Amino acid sequence: MSSDIVKAFILGIVEGVTEFLPISSTGHLILAGKALSFTGESAKVFEIFIQLGAILSVVWLYRTKILSVVSDVGTKDANRFLTNLLIAFIPAAVIGLLTHSFIKKHLFGSFTVALALIIGGVLILIIERVVNPPRGERGGLEVDNITYRQAFGVGLAQVLSLFPGVSRSGATIMGGLIAGLDRKTATEFSFFLAIPTMFAATSYDLLKNFRELSISDLPVFATGFIVSFISALIVIKAFLGFVTKHNFSAFAYYRIIFGILVLLLL
Repeated sequence: MSSDIVKAFILGIVEGVTEFLPISSTGHLILAGKALSFTGESAKVFEIFIQLGAILSVVWLYRTKILSVVSDVGTKDANRFLTNLLIAFIPAAVIGLLTHSFIKKHLFGSFTVALALIIGGVLILIIERVVNPPRGERGGLEVDNITYRQAFGVGLAQVLSLFPGVSRSGATIMGGLIAGLDRKTATEFSFFLAIPTMFAATSYDLLKNFRELSISDLPVFATGFIVSFISALIVIKAFLGFVTKHNFSAFAYYRIIFGILVLLLL
């Protein structure tokens, strides 16, 4: 087994485990890639590609809901669900297009990622202390019943995740709690929102970097993709069970400790 296959396996696990937890997959991939000396243009495309594996795990896990929405397009419930996704998707999509080049050029560094991890962890702790989300089992909102205003609030929070190290899932889940969603609903809406957001972002990046791909990279890319899919599927199921009984403080402390360690190593 070549060293690149081993690195792809490790990075696939890193992506799958961190993508949907509020700890920043981008930050972990940047740091893991440097630790494994897996860098360069091809490595950047690889990191983009394996995100597709993580996205497909959400599609697979929620395939029944997705197929139901697609088959019911035109009905009130399906239209409301799709409209909420669109409302939440637009802010980051617009600002991301305008700032994409600047972010890629100036913010993808170990120092900025470490700071974002620490600051994000502190903000999660503050939100956990200030916000008292409703209990889902006691009348909390379901994903289908989210209001347009709440969806827009989550969309605004997602803009913060354009900064590497913030965490897309962390920003959207916290945004959901601030908007009045219970933990499980905020988490599930974050997962659904990841589908159009990540598909758009990865497709855009892959098209821009298509020339960096070659047939010789196929085994490495396939390994990372499959491992990312499987590990993300496992983590999502466990995470949904976790949020029904616990808050997000543990992830906040992890972010802070990990961020400080990175700064010390720098």
